[in-house]
Amino acid sequence: MKFLVDAQLPWRIAKLLKDKEYDTIHTLELSAKNQTLDSSVHKYSMEHNRTLITKDPRFLDEFIVLGKPYKLLLITTGSIRNAELVTLFSTHLEKLVEALKRHEVVELSHDSMIVRV
Repeated sequence: MKFLVDAQLPWRIAKLLKDKEYDTIHTLELSAKNQTLDSSVHKYSMEHNRTLITKDPRFLDEFIVLGKPYKLLLITTGSIRNAELVTLFSTHLEKLVEALKRHEVVELSHDSMIVRV
């Protein structure tokens, strides 16, 4: 499974995934870094079959309307410390990956994982 971690999420999410040997990049690694436009994020996700991990709910709307990005993992924790987010993500990683193998959109909140599509 391949991932693209969006700008508003910490680099440590990408590092966690890389440490677990998932092919992962953060927008910081793209040419425009964290200034990468959403349209470019979509394009990169589609061209490279990467699941986008984001906190931006606009990507869910765009997925429903446009079918982009490739797959989506939406983080809906609201304001959360980076360390807490990394712990939450790490705790649910195996379940998230399994859900994303079978579904196109998965949401992770403080206390649940929701399969959307």
